[in-house]
Amino acid sequence: FVCLHTSHTMHSKSFSKLGRKGGHRMAMLRNLLTSLIKHERLLTTTPRARALSPLADKLITLAKHNTWHHRLLAHRVVKEKAQVIKLFGILGPRYEKREGGYTRVMKVSRQRYGDAADMSMVEFVDREGEVRKARTPAG
Repeated sequence: FVCLHTSHTMHSKSFSKLGRKGGHRMAMLRNLLTSLIKHERLLTTTPRARALSPLADKLITLAKHNTWHHRLLAHRVVKEKAQVIKLFGILGPRYEKREGGYTRVMKVSRQRYGDAADMSMVEFVDREGEVRKARTPAG
C-alpha cells in the first residue's frame, strides 16, 4: 500500500531519499504524516513536503473506504490511535466526493534560519482556515 522503501538502483527515481537511510526516512515520514493529520497543516522543508504529499493522499484514499482492513493498513503508518480515529472519522468523510488532490504544497517566502533551506507548507484542502481556497475544476 504505502511503500516507503526504495530500490537500490532507483531506475525511475520516483521517490526522494531525502539524504537518509530507509529506516530513518520511514520514521521521519511517519512522524510527519501523524503531525499532518493532527494539525492539518505543517511547515517543513520543500523536499520533505513533496515526499509527504503523495503518502498523505494515499492515506486519505484508505480512509474513504473505512473498513477494518483499511484501518489496519493505516495503523501500519500512523502510530497514534487518536490520529487514525481522526483520519477515518473526520478526514475520510470530508473528502468522500473528492477524487484526489487532498493535499496542497505551497512554498513560503522565508527560509529556515541556520541553513537557509527552502520551506514549504503542506495542508489539507477544503478545510476551515486554509491558506488558499481550492480552485474549482475547469469545464
